[in-house]
Amino acid sequence: MKKLLFSLIVIGLAVSASAQTTPISYKKRPSIGFHFQLQDVTTPGLIGAGSLSSVFTNNQWTKIKDLDPGMSFQYIEGLNEYVDLQVSIGAASVRYPFRSRSGVAVPTAKRLLLETDVAINVKMLKDKYFVVPYFTIGAGASMYGGTYFATYAPIGLGMQFKLGNDNFLTTNFVHRTAMSTLASNHFTYNIGVVSPIKDRPEPVKVTPPPPPPAPEKDSDNDGLVDSKDKCPTVAGVAKYDGCPVPDTDGDGVNDENDKCPTVKGLAKYQGCPIPDTDKDGVNDEEDKCPTVAGVARYQGCPVPDADGDGVNDEEDKCPTLAGVKENNGCPAIKQEVAKTVTDGAKKITFVTGSSKLASSSFKGLNKVAKALNEDANLKLTVEGHCDNTGTDAINDPLSENRAKSVQTYLTTKGKVDAAKITVAGFGSKNPIADNKTAKGRAANRRVELKLNY
Repeated sequence: MKKLLFSLIVIGLAVSASAQTTPISYKKRPSIGFHFQLQDVTTPGLIGAGSLSSVFTNNQWTKIKDLDPGMSFQYIEGLNEYVDLQVSIGAASVRYPFRSRSGVAVPTAKRLLLETDVAINVKMLKDKYFVVPYFTIGAGASMYGGTYFATYAPIGLGMQFKLGNDNFLTTNFVHRTAMSTLASNHFTYNIGVVSPIKDRPEPVKVTPPPPPPAPEKDSDNDGLVDSKDKCPTVAGVAKYDGCPVPDTDGDGVNDENDKCPTVKGLAKYQGCPIPDTDKDGVNDEEDKCPTVAGVARYQGCPVPDADGDGVNDEEDKCPTLAGVKENNGCPAIKQEVAKTVTDGAKKITFVTGSSKLASSSFKGLNKVAKALNEDANLKLTVEGHCDNTGTDAINDPLSENRAKSVQTYLTTKGKVDAAKITVAGFGSKNPIADNKTAKGRAANRRVELKLNY
C-alpha cells in the first residue's frame, strides 16, 4: 500500500512539474465537487462467489432500491490538460460485509462508513469538449463504525459533462478494491457537480508599436521614387507605374507575350496550358490515351474492364469473372442454389446457450457444402445473430462462435475450401423481429448464409 501511495505521489509531482513549465489553456482550475453516491456492498461478493456472467444471467445485480445512499466532497485540481488530481471524503450508512478471514462478523445493523482517498483522473479529451470520458485510480482509507480501519484502491470509469464557465456535471462508477484485511471489495456509483473556486486569469494583450514611415527613396532603382512607385520593391517600367509587365495568370509568361493571359500555361505553349485533346482533364503530355476520354487515375485512359462483361473493374465486384450488370459484374446465382442455401440456414440450430451445432443442422449444411463445392467461384458469408437476452459482452462472442461452428462444419465435414467462407458475429444488433416476445426472440437467434462471388 505504501508503495502504491508513493508511486501516485511521484507521478503527481512529475506531471505537476511539467505543467509548470508550459502554459496550459485547459488545465482544470482548483475546484470543489459535491456528489450523491450509492454504495453497493453486495454485488462484488456475488461476483467473487460466482462470476460476473452468472450475476448478469441470474439477475443478481443489486437493485437501486437496495443500495445504500451517501454523499461525498472533493477537491479537484488539474495537473495538466489530461490529468486531474482529486482528493475525496465521503460518508454512507451500510452493513459492511467483512470477509471471513478478517475474523469480524458482519454487523446486524447499519453503521457509518467514512472513506477518504487521493486519486488521479486521466481524461481522454481536454476540458474544452462537452463530454469527456476518463478513468480514475488512487489509494484510500476507510473507518467503519468508529472502530474498524482499512485501506483500499479506487479504480473506475467516469464521464464529465461541461455546463459552462468551467462548471461540470460528473458521474462515475468506482470499484473500491480491498488492500487490507478489514477491507472488502465494493462498488460506488456517483453523480454530482464540480465548480471552480478560483477565477481564470485574463490574457494580457500586447499592442505592437506602429511601423516607422518609409523614407523617400527608390528602393528598386527603377527610376521612380517609392512614393510614386506602385511596386517600390520590384524593378518595373514607367508604363506600369514602376511595376513589372503584369503576369495575370502567374505562369511566368508576361501578358505582352502570353497568348492565354488569364489562364495559367507554359512558355512552351506561349503561356497557354498543355492541350487536352479528348477533354478528359488529363493533358496530352500525361495522357496515355490522348484521343479517348478517360480518368486521371488511369493516366487518361478509360477505367478497364478486365473480364469484358460490360461492367468496369471499379464497379465490378468480380473483376476477373464475367458476370451481369444486375449482380454488380458477378455471375447470377442460380435459383436452386440460392434456395438450397436459404433452406439450410433455416435448419441451423445449436445446443442451448452454446455454439455447438445440433445434429438437426447437418443435413441442410451438407447440401450447402455440395453446392459450394460444385461452383469453384462461389463464396459464402456466415453471419451469427442473437436476441437481446444478456449483454453484448456475452452475445457478441456467442454469435461469432456460432458462425465459426458453421464454418468449421462446412470445411471439415463438407470439405469446403476455408478461403471460400467468411464469418461475422453481430450479437443482438440486427434483430428481424420484436425482442419483447418469445417468438420474436426465437426468430432473432439465427444464422444467415449469404452467397457471393
